[in-house]
Amino acid sequence: MELLAERLKELREEKNLTFKELAEQTGLSKSALCFWENGKRTPNAEAIVTLAKFFKVSADYLLGLSD
Repeated sequence: MELLAERLKELREEKNLTFKELAEQTGLSKSALCFWENGKRTPNAEAIVTLAKFFKVSADYLLGLSD
């Protein structure tokens, strides 16, 4: 899940969002986003779908299954 953490960070920084702003815009918790981006935990399927829709990328991209 290291690639997921890297891609999540990259996407968040491209939009110049803080964890708090991303949490507010997605409905996900700030602490969960921080854990995921730092590779300490793995998001569940629902969270992956939420993030993919928000960033307009595929879930496969977030998971590192496609480029």
